[in-house]
Amino acid sequence: MRKMAAVVKAGPRAGVELHEVPVPEIGPGEVLVKVKVASICGTDLHIYNWDPWAQGRIVPPLIPGHEFCGHVAAVGPEVTSVKEGDFVSAEMHVACGKCLQCRTGQGHICQSVKIIGIDRDGAFADYVVIPETNIWKLDDSIPHEYASILDPLGNAVHTALSGDLAAKNVAITGCGPIGLFAIAVARACGAAQVFAIEVNEYRRNIARQMKADFVLDPATEDVRKIVHERTGGYGVDVLLEMAGHKDAIKLGFDILRTGGRVSLLGIPPRPIEIDLAHDIIFKGATVLGINGRKMFETWYQMTALLKAHKLELHPVITNRLPLTDFSKGMDLLNSGKASKILLFTDCNEAV
Repeated sequence: MRKMAAVVKAGPRAGVELHEVPVPEIGPGEVLVKVKVASICGTDLHIYNWDPWAQGRIVPPLIPGHEFCGHVAAVGPEVTSVKEGDFVSAEMHVACGKCLQCRTGQGHICQSVKIIGIDRDGAFADYVVIPETNIWKLDDSIPHEYASILDPLGNAVHTALSGDLAAKNVAITGCGPIGLFAIAVARACGAAQVFAIEVNEYRRNIARQMKADFVLDPATEDVRKIVHERTGGYGVDVLLEMAGHKDAIKLGFDILRTGGRVSLLGIPPRPIEIDLAHDIIFKGATVLGINGRKMFETWYQMTALLKAHKLELHPVITNRLPLTDFSKGMDLLNSGKASKILLFTDCNEAV
């Protein structure tokens, strides 16, 4: 039996372990992918720290990891769209195909979704098994590092392109990796001005590298005044809310112009209060809840942007480590001194 290296959440406790485990077998309609690069997500940090969310969702033992790219190593019976050697990533939300949402073109909000790396073994390993229907073939012109972050990039693209951006004034609240990616998307799609709003200095520095027009600290600057001065007193046309913090959400609605659009991706840890009359009804605001990526409209959109070389994402990638240094990556994220961390299965490629 062939063996592989894997990061394993072995039990209901903080931390992970590096194990040697059997290479998974594939069945009909499944694809075995040799992982080249995997990316760490905030969800992986929840799993590593074993916080209340993880305790309520994760069933160990589990190999986490849901952002990756690699090459097809083998295909199961009935697979027709990919072959051995193809360069691929994958949509890791596996929709049921049977619920109302799936049957009406809304598979991204499937009511029975299973997520690879959360509900079943994922990509922090030498190999991962993916349903053929979830495989996304990649153009060789797309850098491997970018190919490993299509999941969070897709969140940014879905949030940003849920409405028009061209010639619009755009505010992004929260500059974690997805918020930072959204800066690149807004610029690529012709936004007039991009306001990046973030309390963390480390993240603000990256937002400047991503070429946001204005990078603002709501803890020390009068964001409302600055935004209104720069938009003729109207406020921003579009709010992309990535923080999920009640103060960021309130500020975002405050700086939104009458008739503007709000796309909410950030997830508050608890219920928050919103003044529906003032912030939404009388403002005539359009408010959209964003969940994941559209299957597979978003994938076509971000692939087109990447192939056209419209997105410069490298400033967001702050660390490159071998898979065996997974715990070091977690420590970096817990310290707040890292953004996107890539893990390479080949130690010689990590720099």
